[in-house]
Amino acid sequence: MATTADRTAVRAATLRDLLPPVTRRRTRIGLVAGGLGTYWPQFPGLLPQLKESAAYVAERFRGMDAEVTDAGFVSDAREGARAAEQLRKADCDLIVLFLTTYLTSSMVLPIAQRSHTPVLVIDLQPTEKMDHASFDTGAWLAYCGQCPVPEVGNVFRRAGIPFRSVSGWLWQESAWRRIEQWIRAAHIRAALRHARHGLMGHVYPGMLDVQTDPTLLSTTFGSHVEVLEFDDLRHRVERVTEQETRERMALARQVFTLDDSVVEEDFAWGATVSVALDRLVADFQLDSLAYYHRGLDGELHERLGAGMILGASLLTARGVPAAGEFELRTSVAQLASQSVGAGGSFTEIQALNFEDGVVEMGHDGPAHLAVSARDPLLRGLGVYHGKRGWGVSVEFDVQHGPVTLLGLGQDADGSLSFVTSEGTVVPGPLLEIGNTTSRVDFGRDPGEWVDAWSATGVGHHWSLAVGHHAADFRAAASLLGIDHRDV
Repeated sequence: MATTADRTAVRAATLRDLLPPVTRRRTRIGLVAGGLGTYWPQFPGLLPQLKESAAYVAERFRGMDAEVTDAGFVSDAREGARAAEQLRKADCDLIVLFLTTYLTSSMVLPIAQRSHTPVLVIDLQPTEKMDHASFDTGAWLAYCGQCPVPEVGNVFRRAGIPFRSVSGWLWQESAWRRIEQWIRAAHIRAALRHARHGLMGHVYPGMLDVQTDPTLLSTTFGSHVEVLEFDDLRHRVERVTEQETRERMALARQVFTLDDSVVEEDFAWGATVSVALDRLVADFQLDSLAYYHRGLDGELHERLGAGMILGASLLTARGVPAAGEFELRTSVAQLASQSVGAGGSFTEIQALNFEDGVVEMGHDGPAHLAVSARDPLLRGLGVYHGKRGWGVSVEFDVQHGPVTLLGLGQDADGSLSFVTSEGTVVPGPLLEIGNTTSRVDFGRDPGEWVDAWSATGVGHHWSLAVGHHAADFRAAASLLGIDHRDV
């Protein structure tokens, strides 16, 4: 009998076939190894051994989901400067310095200074331990990569450069898991650094927490915010053909289960808007979209806003996260979650269950289909609570198991932070009101969790991602130069 995990894997594969993910610039990793050239004539066998270790490290990096620029092996400050120039031109998202033996900090400081790129120092000795009985000085020096780590850390601090390191031995998988965590963090930095965030419509009136200065995203992450009008969508809706609408409805029937409450006219309108949304995203090369329009008495812009949920959910499933209520910071958090393969669905608190010790959370509007525990449902709604309009909405319960919340907090000085909390989705009764819903156990009194979560500066929306990824987001915050807060 197929397990829940089996069914989830099959559904995920089906979604990938039906909704192929968008392609983006690959994450770029710079790699340089080094040691003190003074040793080479003194100990002729040392450099070949260290280069062999460097070749293994380069091979491991080439097997990761990234584009690797290998600047080779440096033996003095002049070679370090040449490597710095090569890596500067490569526009890396993370540079990895492999300290194979002792080297001077003057050899690596220019690499960090000139690239303006976060740096990870790794020192991986050849084996778990030295053979003291047989080792001479040359053999020992191959195990001396840890020696310059404090020196580099000191000089980086004095230069105002954040210091990160992973120490271990060459085939130590626990060390490689720590390294891979930094690579996942680099995926997040790459996604946000080059992202084009769509912001369409206007803020939900009165939600002071969701208002975000678009310039802040550019200055913090390097992202671009493309300000859009609902007329940009209307223009494209008017050009959708009936055949395209029918094809999109057929696709939706393959992805969703349709509830009896779905009105055919509303379904067709949602499909039409979905086709137009795809064109909007393609035309403006968007990586995310946040939107809201209040509307009035069923006028066209109100109908456009109400018809977004189907298309926005399909876009989110393809890796272009969408968030309602003009939630720009949450769409950024969803993109960060998406970058580590964890989904990322638009979420808020719904209620607390003190008897079961869980926080019930979810949201109406666009949802990430990859986090669903079952085939997602399209439900027809006569009213969108708290909003104008009506139509089809997406409903499902989140996969049972570990999840991570990621929100973007903001402080009085305007600075952003990553805010995370890890929990477990557990079974139990859920609302059936056209929302994504889940029951999350954080291992503590639900009320106490809400108090601690709310004190971090997070807004009332966030991204819900499958798996435990707080460590990945903490590492990403380090690479992005922002605070990380965990509850």
